[in-house]
Amino acid sequence: MEALIPCAGSLAFIGLVFSFILLMRFISYKETLALAEKGLVKPTRSGNGKGALIWGIIFAAIGVALLLGLWPLGLMFGTSAPLGFGPWMLAGLLPLFFGLALILIHVLTHEKKREEPPVEKSDK
Repeated sequence: MEALIPCAGSLAFIGLVFSFILLMRFISYKETLALAEKGLVKPTRSGNGKGALIWGIIFAAIGVALLLGLWPLGLMFGTSAPLGFGPWMLAGLLPLFFGLALILIHVLTHEKKREEPPVEKSDK
């Protein structure tokens, strides 16, 4: 019975986050419809393509920080896992690999702008 309160709190928090995301999407949808009724188009954002890189670095850094912070738990409790790894390390491994995936997406999809040499004009 004692585990019911933390589980319910965790589920309520996740539900609150998803409800907020759903509300923001609904507001954006209504805004797009209102603009369409007036014959206008919602402006699109044209970023420089570094969003995946920035978020990847942030998530990878959080993952590394969690890994380093949770690693001593395995050594303190004397688990039989190698190097003190255990299931609690997932809290650091998941954001680390998510961040690395975002960095990889940026590297694979980023288009480098080629600088073409200027064309020399000949006077013929």
